Amino acid sequence: MIARLFLDHPRSVDESYFEHALFASRFAGMLFLAMCAALIHAILPFAFEKTASGIIAKLYAKTHNRGQ
Repeated sequence: MIARLFLDHPRSVDESYFEHALFASRFAGMLFLAMCAALIHAILPFAFEKTASGIIAKLYAKTHNRGQ
């Protein structure tokens, strides 16, 4: 039961647990950068005008067909 909880999803995208953990950690890091750019843009609208949306578009391109 425990193994299934930790391994079913990584296997569904053809990754080991650790490969998936690394991918998800990098993904979270990129989301954090996008959030920082968006926050700065909220205060200084001339800064990072397309940074956050560009990061999100790249992340979507990497993930929208995973596991299919």
